[in-house]
Amino acid sequence: MSKILFNLSIVFSQPTGISNYAKNIFPYLKTLYPTLLTAQKYPEFNCYSIPNNLTPAQGTKGHFNRLVWTQFQLPKIYKKLKSQLIFSPLPEAPLYSNCHFIVMVHDLIPLRFPKVLSPLTHYSRHYVPQVLAQAQHIICNSHATAGDIIDFYHISASKITPIPLAHDANHFRPLYLDYDGYLARPTRTPYFLYIGRHDPYKNLHRLITAFAVLSHNEDYELWLAGPQDKRFTPMLQMQVQELGIVDKVKFLNYVPYSELPKIISGAIALVFPSLWEGFGFPVLEVMACGTPVITSNLSSLPEVAGDAAILINPYNVEEMTQAMQTIATDSALRQHLSTQSISRASQFSWEKTGLATVEILSRYL
Repeated sequence: MSKILFNLSIVFSQPTGISNYAKNIFPYLKTLYPTLLTAQKYPEFNCYSIPNNLTPAQGTKGHFNRLVWTQFQLPKIYKKLKSQLIFSPLPEAPLYSNCHFIVMVHDLIPLRFPKVLSPLTHYSRHYVPQVLAQAQHIICNSHATAGDIIDFYHISASKITPIPLAHDANHFRPLYLDYDGYLARPTRTPYFLYIGRHDPYKNLHRLITAFAVLSHNEDYELWLAGPQDKRFTPMLQMQVQELGIVDKVKFLNYVPYSELPKIISGAIALVFPSLWEGFGFPVLEVMACGTPVITSNLSSLPEVAGDAAILINPYNVEEMTQAMQTIATDSALRQHLSTQSISRASQFSWEKTGLATVEILSRYL
């Protein structure tokens, strides 16, 4: 008999944001004696072996396999192990079954920025609302996401608990800075940094325009760290070419996890002008390194940044340019934001996230 099943069917060796969350959370569930539904081995836990073809590593087929497995195989496992609850780190669970479940919602971006042909938009419109309606409770990562669940799906606020996420404090921490508040850089030219994908809602086209205005008078670079995407990156590269700043904007592509703290610590600031985020990991990770942050005054980003960042209207290019100009030329402000950032980031931990999650799950056992 296993009271609670923790569904790790999405986890694979190169973790995405959701599987990172799952991996960081489950060590704190030990007190509930869960059974992990997993294709990998975790010797310190009770594990139930499931197929290894249910993850994003198999692309669309992997997602389809997982939805079919969730609907038809998971209820059988639930019954066989005489379980009382399933916890899923994403909004997926068996519909119209006798299974009780709690799910985690990370964001509703496919509904805020819908794409007609995107399977994710259809999944968010038709499958997710059914899951949330039938869930015993819903955990999410921010008050902004909770607001979206209420607005888009008309679910009662009493059924939703926002629990902030966290960062790896051993990995993202201040490195040695020189007297001017910079790390000894891999380049002599001061640079601004963006970390993330190239999707349109990330607002990189406005960031590039704002940077172009700044860089006409000053010698700065803009480093874009994150996987290139053949749907979106070429348009950004064309924009850079048209603005005549090819030598000043570096498309770094995917940066290995081990290299991120060094690149972060060498930057003047992170500029993260996303139009919407469920949580916003880059903001927290950069703050933990003590690097100043310029980010949007929308969605969850003010919840993460608090008063430790410069918040801007991401639709206002002029405001973005001004923020970069101010932070680049004011060393006292950089130092102040660096101190505030480290302090702010220290308020987030996976232990806090894990214990708050256990508290919710315990109510339903």
